[in-house]
Amino acid sequence: MHNRSLSRELSLICLGLIKDKGDCKLNKFQIEEIFESALDSLINHCRDELDNCESELENASQKILESELHEGVDTSLSNVRDELKKSLKKIETVMNTLSVTLDFPKLIVSSGQIDIREDVNQRIIKIINHLTIIDADIDQAMDGWRLKRLPRIDRDILRLAYVDINFLSTPIPVACDEAVNLANKYSDIQGRKFINGVLRRLQTAKLS
Repeated sequence: MHNRSLSRELSLICLGLIKDKGDCKLNKFQIEEIFESALDSLINHCRDELDNCESELENASQKILESELHEGVDTSLSNVRDELKKSLKKIETVMNTLSVTLDFPKLIVSSGQIDIREDVNQRIIKIINHLTIIDADIDQAMDGWRLKRLPRIDRDILRLAYVDINFLSTPIPVACDEAVNLANKYSDIQGRKFINGVLRRLQTAKLS
């Protein structure tokens, strides 16, 4: 997990712990406390993911065992094959999740780095201080929808992308990719599609 990706994710969790208002004022000590709470949440999420992976692997292994026991009995070979394919697909999904989640020891070490904490602090301050402008600009790219009608997590993902593009000079494709990655992890299918559409319109407006 790259430092910038980690700071974006921690920023997203931090924002969820802050009131969604334009008049919110926080000092550096308060942001530091929020950061620690966000880090705890992210670590607990990683632990939950590991527990889920263990459970999924056990289920997949059991299915494979059952398929082997059924082979050559009354169950057709095609049914056995289908069950094996499903189990292998589940194992592949679990392995992909593990490859990300097993980075979490590095996450704990990286979170102590000054640059990550400063990056998170900077992103949160930018959003708090410019929330009205940020939301108004995103609203213009909403195509007949309103930002306030989106779930909080989707609003914050879009706000972070906006800050990346307009305040931190992050290349637009990078900012959009990072936002999509956050949406894939924290939003639902409808939210991901909506975020993709808004990001495309924001990108077009920025380049025009």
